[in-house]
Amino acid sequence: MLRSFTLAALCVASLAGVARASHISGACDTGIPAEETLGFNWFPRGELFCPLIADPKSDGSFASYLRGTSSSAFGTDLASVGVGDRLGVVRYNGPRVGEGIELGFQANVYAQYDLNAPSYDLINADYVIGLPITFRFDRVSGRLRLYHQSSHLGDEFLQRPGVEQENFAFQSAEGLLSIDFGPLRGYGGGEYVFGAQPDSRITSVIHGGVELRQMTGLAASGALSRVRLVGGLDLKSSDELDWEIAYSARAGFEFGREPGPTHLARRFSLLGEYYEGASPYGLFFRDHVSYYGIGIHVGS
Repeated sequence: MLRSFTLAALCVASLAGVARASHISGACDTGIPAEETLGFNWFPRGELFCPLIADPKSDGSFASYLRGTSSSAFGTDLASVGVGDRLGVVRYNGPRVGEGIELGFQANVYAQYDLNAPSYDLINADYVIGLPITFRFDRVSGRLRLYHQSSHLGDEFLQRPGVEQENFAFQSAEGLLSIDFGPLRGYGGGEYVFGAQPDSRITSVIHGGVELRQMTGLAASGALSRVRLVGGLDLKSSDELDWEIAYSARAGFEFGREPGPTHLARRFSLLGEYYEGASPYGLFFRDHVSYYGIGIHVGS
């Protein structure tokens, strides 16, 4: 498939600058404007690989209220916040809108706050920077990413009895492949974690899931035409944790806006969520957590 895509790209390279007309159909709306040309485009708009709905550390920004239990010192009520974005640096567009290969840059911060504490203590913050290579060919899309994560405990949390200061960091090489089946999407792949500090053991991670995106809006016209149902189930497992599976599920409504004359409007979602398994929070990755909640998510 990669060889076929490469040959096709070479065949149309001489046509760079010609506008494209045909689109890739599917529920995974890439948001790529039709006026983008064949060939290379700097700082492109839209996504070749749609962000994962249920991944606790997906791209974009969010704010969630969570309630549950943990084997660590977490309270029963948490605020989980993510701030970040992904910037496309250069993309080679294929013959149809939504096809191509792209190099980008990603930066995110994921933080958790203890709402049971009088001052809403910051518990943990995970800082992630990455270089994703994304691609799409018809219904198949993928992401290859090299990223670094650094995790730090909050100052107020460190003042609690029995809590020791410890920073945690690692690098990871990730590969994910996705395929669309109308409103359904399946994806799978894994990660190779290396250079972890304070422990330098190499860890393998298996990652997969399924998603459902309504093909059309809740109504044929009007405001509800830009609202659709979405949901996803994300699964992760690693050898470091004896292959215990962590389940993350989210479902709700995605709200879109008509694009303006010079930009594509961002989408946002109101999602209920449930998580069961090893904690996705930095230094607490060995703790078992279970929570449910609701959140607002902003994407491209």
